[in-house]
Amino acid sequence: MRPATRNWVQTRAGDRCEYCRFHQSHEPFYRFHVEHIIAEVHGGTDGLGNLALACHHCNERKGTNLSGIDPVTGRIVRLYDPRRQSWGRHFRFNGPVVVGRTQLGRATVAVLAMNASDRVELRSELIAEGVFFEPAWPS
Repeated sequence: MRPATRNWVQTRAGDRCEYCRFHQSHEPFYRFHVEHIIAEVHGGTDGLGNLALACHHCNERKGTNLSGIDPVTGRIVRLYDPRRQSWGRHFRFNGPVVVGRTQLGRATVAVLAMNASDRVELRSELIAEGVFFEPAWPS
């Protein structure tokens, strides 16, 4: 990937994972990934409309997945698409825990393991230090 493309995606995301909203500075040992929302294996392109900034944790768990199972309804639903959907419509924070507001949000939280114990613990520590907050993101 061209450095200019990476820089553009990183700037657009404000150096935050577009899924769990960790800031790059919160995870200094892993460089965030520019990931394909729709994986190339499924016909996704390198176009800016198909790229998102993702932390190592979210990107590793998302992989080539396009859908997941909503743990409440048991229905198969698409995963969150940061280019086409509003984060605030599908997710919210309850302290250090990411809560899925919709079927899509719940399935994404489950597939990406956004509330794995180490992630919740890190968010708790960052909240206590006053450095983790919910940024204002465009819809």
